[in-house]
Amino acid sequence: MSKKETAKRYILFIISLFISAQGVAITKTGDLGVSPISSVANIMSEKFQILTMGNWLIIWNCVLILGQIIILQKNFKLIQLLQIPVSFLFGYFTDFGMWLLSYFDFSFYPVRIALVVVGTFVLGFGIALAVIANVIMNSGEAFVKAVADVTQKKFGNVKIFFDVFCVVFSIILSLIFFNFSIVGTREGTIIAAFLTGISVKLFSKPLKNPVEKLLAGKN
Repeated sequence: MSKKETAKRYILFIISLFISAQGVAITKTGDLGVSPISSVANIMSEKFQILTMGNWLIIWNCVLILGQIIILQKNFKLIQLLQIPVSFLFGYFTDFGMWLLSYFDFSFYPVRIALVVVGTFVLGFGIALAVIANVIMNSGEAFVKAVADVTQKKFGNVKIFFDVFCVVFSIILSLIFFNFSIVGTREGTIIAAFLTGISVKLFSKPLKNPVEKLLAGKN
């Protein structure tokens, strides 16, 4: 792979990161729950509002990076430390999206449901581009891969378990923080969990060949 193509892939990855963050911001604005992997950061932002959703996403992603280091130990590659600046970018991009949407009123319930669906598909589009870029994994997927490698389990199975863990953990935190009430994890979380994988598959197939050609500089 040439340096030019590598540079293009990193640019595409940053673009995909921005798009994914906007998907999270749109879903969060619906206030009906977010995707499973963001649910812990979401409940923390509900309880400790001194920090933004983006700030908590940065913290959560850094926790997952630390988890990878602990799990993989000597097998953790230094290149994966690029996940740290990636986490900061993702957090800042998310806050930017939420700031833009803060100027609009989304109190009507059907509109909030629509925001969750639209946000999930925007997130899926961003993830599809990140997969095509194929330069670095985000901390969530990298953590799942680390667990899968060490336990020798299938990535997909570990991903399902991790998503369930995130949702359950966020519900437990909510019960602790909000007097046994479930806050921040609602029907939107279920919708996002169901639609994210579908949307990634929906976008990946038609995007892969033309984007790969563009990255390689082919007509």
